[in-house]
Amino acid sequence: MGTRTTRVENEIIEYLPRMRRFARSLSRDQADADDLVQLTVERALTRLDQWQAGTRLDSWMYRIMKNAWIDETRRRQRQGRHHAPPEAGENVGADDPDFEKRMRAMAVERAMETLPDDQRLAVSLVLVEGLSYKEASSVMDVPMGTLTSRLARGRKAMEAQLNPSAMEGQSDD
Repeated sequence: MGTRTTRVENEIIEYLPRMRRFARSLSRDQADADDLVQLTVERALTRLDQWQAGTRLDSWMYRIMKNAWIDETRRRQRQGRHHAPPEAGENVGADDPDFEKRMRAMAVERAMETLPDDQRLAVSLVLVEGLSYKEASSVMDVPMGTLTSRLARGRKAMEAQLNPSAMEGQSDD
C-alpha cells in the first residue's frame, strides 16, 4: 500500500464524523445515515483513482454521498417505505441532565427536515459542515448564486420555525 493511499485513508477516517452528520441531514434517520456513510467510504476507497490530488477530499466524498442518497431515494420511491413518526421517541430520556440541549437539537433537526431538499442540503453543507460556498455549489452541482439563494431561504425558514417571535414584524425582502 502506497504512502499516498495510507494518507488518504487516514484522512477519510478523520472525516467520518462529518460524513455521518451530513448523512443524517440527507437521510433524516440514524440507521440510514450509518449505511450511507459505509456506502460512501466503500465507493471512495474503490474509486480512489478518480479523486484528483490537490482537491478537497471531503468535498469529493460529499458528492459521492449525495449521489448515493439520490440513488437510494429513487430506489425507495419504487419500493415504498414507512417510518414511525418522529414524535414517537421525543420524550425518551426526559430525566437526562442534557435534556434541554437535546430537545433544542431535535428542534433544529425537525426544522431542517421541513426544508425542501435543495435548501436542506445547502444549509447542511455550508452551516453544518463548513464548506465554502464554492465547494458546496460544486457538491450540489449548481451555480454559486443558486446555492446562496437556497441557503438564504433555508436560513430564513429555519429562523421562522425556531424563533417565530423574532420574525414578527420583519418584512419579506
